[in-house]
This record gives sequence, structure tokens and C-alpha cells, in this order.
Amino acid sequence: MTGQTDPLVAELARKLVETLGLDLKPEAVDPAAPLIGAGLGIDSIDTLELVVLIERDYGVKIDNRAAGVEAFASLNALAAFLRQRRPASPA
Repeated sequence: MTGQTDPLVAELARKLVETLGLDLKPEAVDPAAPLIGAGLGIDSIDTLELVVLIERDYGVKIDNRAAGVEAFASLNALAAFLRQRRPASPA
């Protein structure tokens, strides 16, 4: 699955728009576009809000710059990052 057909990417787009108060619809967020910098205009304060959101909602820590660069490369990258690092659900 790629793009907005991926339920996790769609969920992340919705949370991104809501959390940061972006003036666009979640479906308008390009899942392959960079999240930081030029694309959506996300700055360092916004990035910190996203780090907190990811830890709170998904149980995944982004505790160093390299992990942040990997995670915030795009919505698709963030979804892949979460899938790789998300704690296993108790059976």
C-alpha cells in the first residue's frame, strides 16, 4: 500500500493536520513529500509536537536526530518507521 490508500498514512495525515492546525485537508498532504522544511512549512516547534504525538499515540520514541530525519522524511517514511518500531500488542 502506498499513499493515502494506506490506513496508517491517512491516520497520520489527519493527526498531522489536526495537531499542527494546518490549513488544508488531510487528503491534500502528499504522502511522499518531505514533512520538514519547504513542503508543509513545519518548523522545529511543530516537529517537537509531532515527536510528542508519536510517543503518546504510538509508543515510539524519536530520541535522536538520525531517527527524526528518518521518521520525518515523509508521511510514507513515518508510517514505515512506526511499523518497524511500534511495540508489539499484547496477545
